[in-house]
Amino acid sequence: MAREIRELEQMIGYRFRKKELAENALRHSSYANEHKKHQLKDNERLEFLGDAVLELISSEFLYRNYPEMREGDMTKLRASIVCEATLAQCAAQIELGSFLRLGKGEELTGGRKRGSVAADAMEALIGAVYLDGGLESAKEFVHKFILNDVENKQLFFDSKTILQEIVQSTYKGEQITYRLLREEGPDHDKVFVVQLFIGEKGFEEGRGRTKKSAEQQAAYRTIITLKGQPEKLCI
Repeated sequence: MAREIRELEQMIGYRFRKKELAENALRHSSYANEHKKHQLKDNERLEFLGDAVLELISSEFLYRNYPEMREGDMTKLRASIVCEATLAQCAAQIELGSFLRLGKGEELTGGRKRGSVAADAMEALIGAVYLDGGLESAKEFVHKFILNDVENKQLFFDSKTILQEIVQSTYKGEQITYRLLREEGPDHDKVFVVQLFIGEKGFEEGRGRTKKSAEQQAAYRTIITLKGQPEKLCI
């Protein structure tokens, strides 16, 4: 059972003037399809808008806060900030999955905990806040819940390269390999699970919708393990 909008408003510190925008942002296509007679809109159009708003806000943030960063590096860092894995965990921080309106089939197959669904809903929510309260309200939301740990997001994006440098200096002669452990989910929404090895020693696992993103996550988690630091990043 999905939670009430007012609970979400309390969590994010924003009260919608138009509650229907919040409802629309949380309405998955599976729910709209199961209630066609009510002619409900799904959140895909809001997701499209929210994606553009997020890109603008994150681009301005990087431009203002990293005056010496080159354009190519800003593009890479922005990509790490707005990637699906990051958005999904940022959505988890506000328990967004528990507020989603899902169809019965999507609910039964674990849609409420699916990263891709949560990431899409996060973008839709940004679009809803933008339409309801304007750019400043959307900016406040994005700064509070997405742009709050940029340095770690950058580490995540560059994790494979950084780990390679660590291994070369610490594990002389050892190679990094990624082994596919299993594939989960249906073909249209498959999740890959890989484990990272340094030589023959196994380290952390990673999950992602592509093998590359799963490897990236495994590399990031291995860096955190090797440094003995708690994991903070949205992944």
